Amino acid sequence: MPEMNIPLLDLQPQLDEMRDELVTAVTEVIDSKRYIMGPEVEALEKEIAEYCGVAEAVGVSSGTDALLLALMALDIGPGDLVLTTNFSFFATAGVISRLNATPVFVDIDPITFNMDPEQVRVTLQRMSAEERSRIKALLPVHLYGQCADMDELMSIAEELGVPVVEDAAQAIGSECLFRGERRRAGSVGVAGCFSFFPSKNLGGLGDGGIITVNDPELAYKIRIKRVHGAEERYFHRVIGGNFRLDPIQAVVVRLKLKRLDSWHQQRQQNAARYFRMFEETGLNDFIRLPEAVHDRSLSNRHIYNQFMARALRRDELKAFLQQEGIASEVYYPLPFHKQECFADLGYAKEAFPVSNTAAETLLSLPVYPGVTEEAQRYVTRKVAEFYGV
Repeated sequence: MPEMNIPLLDLQPQLDEMRDELVTAVTEVIDSKRYIMGPEVEALEKEIAEYCGVAEAVGVSSGTDALLLALMALDIGPGDLVLTTNFSFFATAGVISRLNATPVFVDIDPITFNMDPEQVRVTLQRMSAEERSRIKALLPVHLYGQCADMDELMSIAEELGVPVVEDAAQAIGSECLFRGERRRAGSVGVAGCFSFFPSKNLGGLGDGGIITVNDPELAYKIRIKRVHGAEERYFHRVIGGNFRLDPIQAVVVRLKLKRLDSWHQQRQQNAARYFRMFEETGLNDFIRLPEAVHDRSLSNRHIYNQFMARALRRDELKAFLQQEGIASEVYYPLPFHKQECFADLGYAKEAFPVSNTAAETLLSLPVYPGVTEEAQRYVTRKVAEFYGV
């Protein structure tokens, strides 16, 4: 039997802390009989807009739908190309294809695992003038809780004359310097797309998401497309869909938002503890821990939605840790260019070498708020045991 059992994520500490508040708030929504949209959704939209530093936010049904709806509002469609990362959760690329547009994959930075601006430029150089004219958006991801290089990516987008949609599903509250100014994820491009999936730093009790916007015209398009393109009930100006956020999810997220920065700090403290423990144990020759690259003046330069280590013999290590009662996870085992559904795009398997290496070496370790120092020492000791240190 393992000495300890450590989950990758344990929501019980949050639930214990907030149970009475959550039950009261959800009960109030139930008693209100307002089960579609309503004041809780509107209040959350205002609070998220303020938190992210944008003019408006639009609550939606999931992080995936946030991406899909943002692209729909930009009229992305058949024949269009969207430049995006080759390494992320499937929704990033899947929403592009769902609109019958074509994702153009770009390799990632080996430190942050975000879309590499230099590889964007290499990709553009390889494209014909006709292909470049069909590019309608850039879709970078702020992966694992750290912002992409928005200075460079926005400069490229401006050169192309296309908008940037930020996939910030894993990065709410993470910060970067954009042209010398402190900015939060989702506030730089034309739209920021967030997920309230329960495993996120800010998670609900089910699916939910939100889109942050500064342009009132784009916000208007997103709002009417969220309700089947209707400005007035039964009168449809455009084609949309049912992308509404439930008020029960909204009220839960509102309560959790008050604690979000505290939870970010706990994740950062837990990450710092791993850094110390791994260095003291002499593990740095075998496993490379995540690196925060943004300016040290930023309090949330990395929020560790996932704590991703690059490990030698990754799959063997994962199996060993599981035997020892330690949960870990591979995010993500297969880059987009190797996914069966994208085979028709014609990418060679050996393309995107940094993405390939990331898929073969990255392993997520427990870093959630509430993980104890004892648990982290156990993780460190077992990793050292695996490598014979």
